[in-house]
Amino acid sequence: MSIRVENLTKYYGQQAAVKDISFEINTGQIVGFLGPNGAGKSTTMKMITTYLAQSEGKVFVDGLDTEEKAIEVRKKIGYLPEQNPLYLDMNVIDYLRFAAELESVPKGEINSAIERVVDLCGLDEVRHKDIGELSKGFRQRVGLAQAMVHNPEVLILDEPTSGLDPNQIIEIRKLIKKLGKEKTLVLSTHIMQEVEATCDRVLIINKGEIVADGSPDSLQDKFRGQVEINLVLKKDSIDKDLIERALASISNVERAKVQKVDDTTITFHVSAKKGSDVREEIFRKIVTMNLVLLEMNKEEKSLEDIFRQLTKHSEKK
Repeated sequence: MSIRVENLTKYYGQQAAVKDISFEINTGQIVGFLGPNGAGKSTTMKMITTYLAQSEGKVFVDGLDTEEKAIEVRKKIGYLPEQNPLYLDMNVIDYLRFAAELESVPKGEINSAIERVVDLCGLDEVRHKDIGELSKGFRQRVGLAQAMVHNPEVLILDEPTSGLDPNQIIEIRKLIKKLGKEKTLVLSTHIMQEVEATCDRVLIINKGEIVADGSPDSLQDKFRGQVEINLVLKKDSIDKDLIERALASISNVERAKVQKVDDTTITFHVSAKKGSDVREEIFRKIVTMNLVLLEMNKEEKSLEDIFRQLTKHSEKK
């Protein structure tokens, strides 16, 4: 089961919310669709799920054109929008039965379909409670259950942990990881930790355009710049300028400078050429100068750093 997006564009008046984007997602992938508020994430999700018509371009789900085969496509997709569409005066089982009927689950299979998602989403203890009585975490689980009651091959989740407490977030993330092993799963979010905890591929959208696509590790490799190293030395009576010059003389080191001085230690920051590893040479230099090295660490560019780099000029809409 795949999702293929080709030159997808959406205009609101003269304003392009999504601009000529293309990508493909295959079964077994958990793909994080990451972007700042107003970047076009939800608009793209709504077009993929046929809830919103595109202005230009094509979307194919399992080879089906979403414009020409919208009803068939919807049967293959489970969708949890950012605003969870729940009926608070219904109990969990009745709501899931209602959702199953809307999704045209055969009458003889509805009970087993409900039991499957109740078990999968951990809803057994609240199955007979009204949804309005449930915590936000359980409501999100009910939303996930309704998205899966017809056993779709594609799951699209828009901000699935929004408003949850830390424990609820952990539980929902575990469930997403479990589901991702057998479904094509797209997770739309602006939360970096969400992507790092659950996704094996990341699409970053900014101002309606795809600006990055790859695994978290490959994106870190691609956007990694200079190697940045911090080292903490015992202060004693050391010549800061002499140490700066000594560190700067090491092959591949481009810059060395004092970063911080306190009562007992002095911290230096070293910048080296991309792809180099100068830590061993730094250690040798420190030893030959009879200095006491207390700490040395290499700074890593996080996914959040990359996100900020790619979206730093974005304006909140």
